[in-house]
Amino acid sequence: MDTNETASNDPGRRVAMRAVAGAVAAGAIAGTAAAQTPSPYADPPNPALPRSTMELVRGRTALVVVDPQNDFLTERGVAWGVVGESVREHNVVANIERLFRAAKAADIPVVVSPHYYFPTDHGWKFEGTLERVMHSLKMFDRPGPLNMTGFEGSGADFVDIYKPYIFDGKTIIASPHKIYGPEQNDVGLQLRKQRVDHVILAGMSSNLCVESHMRELMEQGFEVAVVRDATAGAKVPEGDGYLASLINFRMVANAVWRTEEAVARILAVRS
Repeated sequence: MDTNETASNDPGRRVAMRAVAGAVAAGAIAGTAAAQTPSPYADPPNPALPRSTMELVRGRTALVVVDPQNDFLTERGVAWGVVGESVREHNVVANIERLFRAAKAADIPVVVSPHYYFPTDHGWKFEGTLERVMHSLKMFDRPGPLNMTGFEGSGADFVDIYKPYIFDGKTIIASPHKIYGPEQNDVGLQLRKQRVDHVILAGMSSNLCVESHMRELMEQGFEVAVVRDATAGAKVPEGDGYLASLINFRMVANAVWRTEEAVARILAVRS
């Protein structure tokens, strides 16, 4: 008696085989559906908004990197639990380095806008939602504006692979911003003093500090291109910060580029 005949005469075997076949079919259908479901971050197939006309100009272009710090971008950082998935998903750590490298190769100004909290900042009488979270986590904490004790390797320190670019004697490290945007630091002044009016923007985190920098710089009259895969956001039950920011980048920024395009454009300004 062959195998098929045995299976046809064994009710239990027939049930088991039907279950296996059903599972295989369901898996195939699910896999097909997953393959056909677009990423929530994909560009719209039929965009309604006008295409960007932003072009980089030598002598007028700078790279601005917001919060390239351990608390956001390393596994030991206090924010990693909520931003880590997004950072990995978009390959942010490597993409920011690619931007640093390209900017240095093209010899364009680089400005870092860091986030620091000093002991006096913890005496604020009121805080926004995520300010309260950052303060409770001691995120970006330093012992004082003139005190670098414990800074090396701390959450407030820069990611190690970025240090050769940041500490090359040319990169401008702005004074710290305190909430999200650059209104309280000197990023705008530093850019103006370089006669820059075209900004390539990257860093952390997408819907907070990066989006706030984008909005303020545009209000000050800069053209801003956001590098969409050189930033990431928190994923919490209240929502996906990266998705929220991506929508606003598309609607507000002068351009939204991926790292590959941004690097090509940066290197092109050498000529």
